[in-house]
Amino acid sequence: MKRLVGIMLVAVVCISSVACQRGRPIVQNGSGAEESKAAVSLNQLSSDVQKLQRVFTALSQRTRDGIVNGSPEEFLTDLNRVLAADTQDLLTLVDKQHYLAADFVPADIVALKPNDFYLLNRNDLSLRTPVEAGLRKMAAAAKKEGINLVVSSTYRSYDYQKNLYERNVRQLGKEVADRESAPPGASQHQLGVAVDFGSITDEFAQTKQGRWLAANAGTYGWSLSFPDGYEDVTGYRWECWHYRYIGVEAVEFQRKWFSDVQQFMLEFIHAWRTVQ
Repeated sequence: MKRLVGIMLVAVVCISSVACQRGRPIVQNGSGAEESKAAVSLNQLSSDVQKLQRVFTALSQRTRDGIVNGSPEEFLTDLNRVLAADTQDLLTLVDKQHYLAADFVPADIVALKPNDFYLLNRNDLSLRTPVEAGLRKMAAAAKKEGINLVVSSTYRSYDYQKNLYERNVRQLGKEVADRESAPPGASQHQLGVAVDFGSITDEFAQTKQGRWLAANAGTYGWSLSFPDGYEDVTGYRWECWHYRYIGVEAVEFQRKWFSDVQQFMLEFIHAWRTVQ
């Protein structure tokens, strides 16, 4: 599969070529005003392509290899659509290199209560407001197909994650624990955007719930955070039960450009937002 490195090479060659960027001239026999607008459009695109090149070089080789080749203009159009849709800050990168502060608590966290859409495995669960709305919508669709989604773990505070991680280290040893759970500050659960469903075991993948989620979660804006075969990318072994709400636009972007791997997309968006 060709990768985004192809985008960069093409972009450098085509940066001053209207025909290459658009597939045809932007203006044909246009007025001076039209030519001026076209020049502004091309200049803006050139600036964005240059930033795309800087961001690309800032990424790890593994992440670069996960990005699919294509038109720089099309990629940037899709990127801008995703960023514009992220009005509720759902795409924050949190992993073993990017930590949350110990006192970070989402401002819009709400307690989950028994309802007619999904089942609760515990009575102390909570999520961010837009994430709960996304969960409710997905659970309603699943229920229409005879699937009851069971919510087993959601938001975790820094201290909760610290106790969980330290317990796993004591019981499993640090090497195994690091594959199974995040250190405090490194968990998507602290963002209030992630849900562990069902049994929280590998067997969940073969349950009705697990199969339904694998086939349908993306339609409702949910993405599997830790897919099979990508432990070197995510830092964790396969977790068939752990889904993060990122929104429909981001799921489509992830599938189209990032080999359908959430981590690749979030690393790119983080770099895009921080690289000057």
